[in-house]
This record gives sequence, C-alpha cells and structure tokens, in this order.
Amino acid sequence: MYPEQLVAPMRQDLTVAGFRELRTADEVKQVLDETTGTTLVVVNSVCGCAAGAARPGIKMALQNSDAHPDRLVTVFAGVDKEAVQTARDYMLPYPPSSPSIALFKDGELVHFIERHHIEGRNAQMIASHLIEVFDEYCDEED
Repeated sequence: MYPEQLVAPMRQDLTVAGFRELRTADEVKQVLDETTGTTLVVVNSVCGCAAGAARPGIKMALQNSDAHPDRLVTVFAGVDKEAVQTARDYMLPYPPSSPSIALFKDGELVHFIERHHIEGRNAQMIASHLIEVFDEYCDEED
C-alpha cells in the first residue's frame, strides 16, 4: 500500500476534474450496478504513464468533447484494494491493469483501455481516443 501523502495529489488530479472517488467495494457496486446511462471508471495509479498520459488525456478529453459520460468515478490501485478488485470484477474478461479506463453503458462494459494502450502514448493520443469513445457511447451536453 502506498502512503496517503504520496497518492493524495494523484487522487486530486481526477477529483478536481469532477471524478467521484470510490474507496470501498460497496461504493463501486452501487455505481456500477446502475443500469442506465454511462459511467467512466478510471483505475488510477502512481506510475509514470498515469501521470504523463492517462490523467492528462482523460481531463483533456472531457474538456474538448461535446459528449460526456453521465458519471465519472475512480479507484486507486495499490491503495483501495477492495474497491479496485470489485471494479476489476466488473471489467472482466480483461486482466487487471493499472492505469486503465473503462466505459460502461446501461450496466455493460462497452470500452476498455488497458495499460499497454496507455504506455508509450501521449496525453493528446489518449484524449483523441476517448473523444471518439464518448462520441460513440455518450450523450452530448446541452
């Protein structure tokens, strides 16, 4: 487990962008059992690709897309183990991956970005990919 003072800024990187942090299995179940609308789940991480590409790319996509998920939530790998494991159960058949980004629509996993799709890509590439995903699965803002 990583010390809270180390991960706090990494948590805030997403929460200040409107993400709700899920810290328990019950919180994850409550959100992911929702069967209407779209939910973006970010498995946050302390790794460099989370800091350099994933989090900035996610925020860039949300700022530059006309379509947005209804709910934005995050769990933190290596810290909130029970919440992360529960989220990963919903992400099957994909293997555990952090960071990773999952989009659920009407209770079904419709898109998943694994760590190996994040590593070696920059934030703009992640953002462009997510904007396409949002356009396909999410409603436009009014």
